[in-house]
Amino acid sequence: MKILVTGAAGFIGFHSVQRLAASGHEIIGIDNLNDYYDVRLKYARLALIERHSNFRFIKLNLADREGMAKLFREEPFDVVLHLGAQAGVRYSIENPFAYIDSNITGTLTVLEGCRKSGVKHLIYASSSSVYGANTKQPFSVEDRVDLPVSLYAATKKSNELMCQTYAHLYQLRCTGLRFFTVYGPWGRPDMAYFKFAEAILEGRPIDIYNSGEMSRDFTYVDDVVNAIESIVRSEPTNPEGSVPHRVYNLGNNKPEGLSRLVDLLELRLGIQAKKNLLPMQPGDVRSTFADISAAQRDFGYRPRTSLEEGIYRFGSWYLKYRQDGAKKEP
Repeated sequence: MKILVTGAAGFIGFHSVQRLAASGHEIIGIDNLNDYYDVRLKYARLALIERHSNFRFIKLNLADREGMAKLFREEPFDVVLHLGAQAGVRYSIENPFAYIDSNITGTLTVLEGCRKSGVKHLIYASSSSVYGANTKQPFSVEDRVDLPVSLYAATKKSNELMCQTYAHLYQLRCTGLRFFTVYGPWGRPDMAYFKFAEAILEGRPIDIYNSGEMSRDFTYVDDVVNAIESIVRSEPTNPEGSVPHRVYNLGNNKPEGLSRLVDLLELRLGIQAKKNLLPMQPGDVRSTFADISAAQRDFGYRPRTSLEEGIYRFGSWYLKYRQDGAKKEP
């Protein structure tokens, strides 16, 4: 298959390209390589995936309407894996327009490209953030998600509605993936586990929000990529005449406390963290917990990586990444 991966130099995009290219698919990856976090990490990821002869990279902004339209006119894709987005809950409070440009306009350019070029399947990233202020747990894809607590969450809910509309109007097959706190090697430096590791090694205190009374359904990146690969290979399961749009939770189905995460990082790094206890931050939620039954039923999703094993792997990678000087300018 010929697959477009947006956000190819991002965390999940990088791992997805590695897997899909290794499986023999022809991959074109796009990314604008913005400086939301250290671009040297993005270039380091890109250097690895460019070793695949069946991968080609194009630097392109999703909000560039003409550039995106030209890409879809010139490249006939079978599948689009749309992972490119402006990430981060707290940053959406500081820079809201970045989220509209990337997550709303950017997703619209992808949808229009798919519609006009006859793409068979659009797989796109949503987020557990859409559950917002919901108190019923575990979070089910059948739950209403009308109470977002951040603009980031609102844009991801909007993406789901946009895809539903295009599926209905144009019979474009769409699959939305609500990711639950994905972590692992080559991860995002703005996420808690990565920031904690950096601070612990540098002897700085780590910020613990809500005094640590928080839990997350931490999901190891390889488990997510296994699901993505299965969905890429999957055949439509929609009954005759139904709208070809499905949304799934991709979590570990096991919430873990923030203090547990810190304990495991301390164990792997061999250093005790200095903790700075802070109140709850705007846009944050106390707990996430994924009901993954629909993903299990439809494509055999089975997360297999415990937090202990996942943090050990991340810690091993991070220590080597720092030691090898991979943070040098590309």
